Amino acid sequence: MKIAIATDHNGVNEKKKIMEALPEIEWLDKSTNNYDTDDYPDFAFAVCEAINNKEADLGVLMCGTGIGMSIAANKVKGILCGHCSSVEQAHLTREHNHANVIALSYKQDLAEVIEMIKEFIKTEPSPEERHCRRVNKILEYEK
Repeated sequence: MKIAIATDHNGVNEKKKIMEALPEIEWLDKSTNNYDTDDYPDFAFAVCEAINNKEADLGVLMCGTGIGMSIAANKVKGILCGHCSSVEQAHLTREHNHANVIALSYKQDLAEVIEMIKEFIKTEPSPEERHCRRVNKILEYEK
């Protein structure tokens, strides 16, 4: 499984630590050229385009709160991004909401962020009718 990852300029060190802590994952770094004045939407769009172009299976986004990245990601057709701050939320956004991108705060404890990413990646979307029905409503509205 290949995971696209990106952060704005503030989370570069945390991104590198995450990638080092999870060497079993094939990472596609979409924010290798961070600058002091970069803009998080550029990196959110790059990760989402990588997913839509089948360069990556899932995405991980980080900024100060994770909220800006999630807003930008959810503007990309075909992307379901969940902003998460706990392992349970990471599990549920993937299982119930069929999210293909997770948005996180680089300010959160790094060990917890790593656990959220691991949980997100290992969780499969639920095939239960109620979850599929709800996700399909979102995708239909997007069209």
